[in-house]
Amino acid sequence: MQELKSYLAHRRSEVDRLLQSYLPGPTCEPPLIHEAMRYSLFAGGKRIRPILCLAACESVGGRVEATLPFAAAIELIHTYSLVHDDLPAMDNDDYRRGKPTSHKMFGEGTAILTGDALLTAAFTLMAEKGLASAISHKKILRVILELGSASGSTGMVGGQLNDIESEGKDGLFFEKLKEIHTQKTGVLIRASVRIGGILGGAGPKKLSNLTVYGEKVGLAFQIADDILDVEGSEAVTGKPVKKDEAKGKWTYPALIGLSRAKKEASVLVEEALAVIKSFGPEADPLRQIASFITDRKS
Repeated sequence: MQELKSYLAHRRSEVDRLLQSYLPGPTCEPPLIHEAMRYSLFAGGKRIRPILCLAACESVGGRVEATLPFAAAIELIHTYSLVHDDLPAMDNDDYRRGKPTSHKMFGEGTAILTGDALLTAAFTLMAEKGLASAISHKKILRVILELGSASGSTGMVGGQLNDIESEGKDGLFFEKLKEIHTQKTGVLIRASVRIGGILGGAGPKKLSNLTVYGEKVGLAFQIADDILDVEGSEAVTGKPVKKDEAKGKWTYPALIGLSRAKKEASVLVEEALAVIKSFGPEADPLRQIASFITDRKS
């Protein structure tokens, strides 16, 4: 566990340094938007998605340094989604990572624009750093397509809409819930792993294995979030708990019970580990992160 903690801390610091140097400073005009962007981006996230991207790159013998800007772009997308997800029209949350949410700090209008700015910054970052790198432009376009598709109406955005529309409705069934979770959380995690594999030079077989790993881990991650909302502590998670049931959200514990939800997450992790069994020790971070996802407390 200590080895994983050190790895996560090291990779997180790399991602944060790049983001700190890339984003405009809080004094850049208009200062409010840049202050709000930095507030949400550096509010204490674990950086799991960009770290998965870097770990996937490592697992196939790729260069982490070349992949880092694309991993950081994934975090910009993730943070934008959280800013918008917290809005009154969405989940209406007052706290995120133990701090007031963006709209509570800066107002709803500024929070909407902050999410917009973070989203677009992700693609300018990939384009700017990609043009200056030795990576082929065709591969960069492939990565941009991967991230754009995962983030859009057939991916994360579509999943969020389905999640909103399902609130309080009867007729809860397993396949629909799995679809919602896969879209709203799983697709971005899957894309993170695939992007690392693509930039790391994975062949078709290894990329296929990484894709399945990403799908399994992505769904397990959201189930773990469902479980934390039931069992977690607000002091540890940094956000209100037990709100899913109050809002009538479709979750795994609500559908199949807490015990079976935990089992389902564990099975998914086992399947994720099995699919990268043939990988060498370079994939150890991927293995450790998969197990961490269901053991985490926040």
